[in-house]
Amino acid sequence: MNQAQDNRQEREEGRLVSLDFFRGFTMLLLVNGGVLHYFARPQFEGTIAYAVFKQFTHPEWEGFHLWDLVQPFFMFIVGVAIPFSVARRLSRGQTWSELTKHAAQRSIILILLGITLDAGIENFNLTFQNVLAQIGFTYFIAFLLIRSRWSVQLTVSIGLILVTEVLYRLFPMEGVDPFVKGNTFGDLVNRFIAPGSHDNWASFNAIPTAAHTIWGALCGQLLQKEFSGNKKLKILIMGGLSALVVGYALTPVSPVIKRICTSSFVFISGGWAILTLALLYWIIDLKGHKQWTTFAVVVGMNSIFIYLFHPFIEDVAHSFTGPWINLLFGWTSRTFVEVTILATGWFLNWFVCYLLYKWKLFIKI
Repeated sequence: MNQAQDNRQEREEGRLVSLDFFRGFTMLLLVNGGVLHYFARPQFEGTIAYAVFKQFTHPEWEGFHLWDLVQPFFMFIVGVAIPFSVARRLSRGQTWSELTKHAAQRSIILILLGITLDAGIENFNLTFQNVLAQIGFTYFIAFLLIRSRWSVQLTVSIGLILVTEVLYRLFPMEGVDPFVKGNTFGDLVNRFIAPGSHDNWASFNAIPTAAHTIWGALCGQLLQKEFSGNKKLKILIMGGLSALVVGYALTPVSPVIKRICTSSFVFISGGWAILTLALLYWIIDLKGHKQWTTFAVVVGMNSIFIYLFHPFIEDVAHSFTGPWINLLFGWTSRTFVEVTILATGWFLNWFVCYLLYKWKLFIKI
């Protein structure tokens, strides 16, 4: 099958293997069961392991770690999938009003799920910080723009970043400082939504990071075009590098702070998301190296399921394997035992997704 046929088949099936892999790999990072965070504990400080695995934690405030890319990757991936989903539904004869109704329902469900997951039962706490809630919002924004010219979509995305920048810097209230932890406009919004809140993860992040989902949708539309694969790849690389240049150029006036999604952070994380898609598209879809991707694809095809149920699956794994691992390997070291127990949760999450994939059971919203 030649490249043109590959592209046509991808458009007809509404899937890109590279996108499923990207989604699954990102989810595997998220549901790692604590394995990736273990060596970032204070007792390992000063070791090589600590230096490496510290990248799988968030900075206390200013700075940039690998772990900061997980949520932007998700929001970007959701955007990439939108054009393929729209094309698939239109090919089935659905009208635009039906698509809009479905998108609105999906958005509401995601928002409610995200709010519910973070709210708790005993100590109810209303927030808008969960990734599902924020994706529900940014997804609908990107969907509403999908029929607009690419220049309009890009302008809106940058406009959302600029609006955020203006509000953080110029909001007329005493004590509000754009980049001081606890005193930002994002903190103000958090306390308005949940009085007494001292959480520095800004609910308002859904506004600037809508850019990630819009940029993802633009990339998805690019991948649908009749351009050659190499031309698509070059445009992706140029777009990703441009975002990185803008992001790092902004750092003198806009520090990189993930917790409030500063302008520099949005551009830098968005640039890495685009470049990661470009790399995977080149390796998997253009070069055809797909055989090794199954381990992540099986998770990517059931991402909602594993996001919702991974804590329960991990608890089951730890409860059943913990005593046996202690019995068999207790003579080694506490570190080995604890990491092995945590890894069983990671593995069981993957194995459940693998079984669902083999049984062709895919949980969707």
